Amino acid sequence: MKLFNTKLKLNAQKVAPYLFISPFYILFCIFGIFPLLFSIVLSVNRWGGIDGVPMEFVGFENFRYLLFEDLWFWKTIWVTAWLLVFGSFTQHLIAIPLAIVLNNKFIRGRDLFKTVFFMPYITNAVSITLIFGYLFSTEYGLFNYLFSFIGIEKIRWLQDENTIPVAIAILVNWRYIGWNTVIYLAGLQAIPAELYESAEIDGAKTFAKHWRITIPLILPIIFFAVTLSIIGGMQLFDEPFLLTGGMGGGTGGTNRAGFTAAFYVIWLLRRANRYGKGSAVSWLVFIMILTMTFINRFVTTRLEGTNQKTHRKKKQIEPA
Repeated sequence: MKLFNTKLKLNAQKVAPYLFISPFYILFCIFGIFPLLFSIVLSVNRWGGIDGVPMEFVGFENFRYLLFEDLWFWKTIWVTAWLLVFGSFTQHLIAIPLAIVLNNKFIRGRDLFKTVFFMPYITNAVSITLIFGYLFSTEYGLFNYLFSFIGIEKIRWLQDENTIPVAIAILVNWRYIGWNTVIYLAGLQAIPAELYESAEIDGAKTFAKHWRITIPLILPIIFFAVTLSIIGGMQLFDEPFLLTGGMGGGTGGTNRAGFTAAFYVIWLLRRANRYGKGSAVSWLVFIMILTMTFINRFVTTRLEGTNQKTHRKKKQIEPA
């Protein structure tokens, strides 16, 4: 009997850790894996939601229709791609120089600047969008008020199809530049100061030091940050949805100028009740994200390889 109790305790000790972590896996399967698998099933079926009509298997018809017949889908991809370039990728052109400046030890109040730059990222998206909605107001907006001093006529930021994407891009850049700056700043602080000191001794100027030392050494950070921008840019929804009036305002403003791919998915699911097509759009977007991530990785790897080869050649040329 004593031996049996001992074995029982040992078995209980082995099982206990799995029982403690089981809630996470149970919830992950319910709210993570199941919706993922269900969306795959939906993408090859025609279904209008819980309306009593059973699912109808259509195979790849949803994908075929989206790729070859659905003009709205390609419109959303164009809008998403435009915002990806001018609303996501441009962040890095500003964030990297900004991080380099903040990394300078002679800059006072660096922690304060980091906090200020990071604040837009952690601020509620609805609050930010409402504020920018007032700033972009045609009659009373701050931007048009400032432009009036230099003779520029009032711009219909949120009514003109040509300026709606610009307004969204300005908001996205303002919100996420600080986030990328903090990421790059963390990478810069890992670079040994001796490398810059050696470059100064060799007569390298400021631009040359950062071009030859900083950029090559933070390429992994650039890959990480750009990958996050690709994922976030292709899934952009909150800013265009709120700036253009949400579902009540139609589909992305005038001529669907702010109608992103994520916006289209939500519209198909919530307004059109086309769950099959909505799921198919989401998987096509996923494939695009995966493709761009692989391209990003390929380019980054090639650049890293080129830098390593150049460094080895320089070491061979230098006299012993």
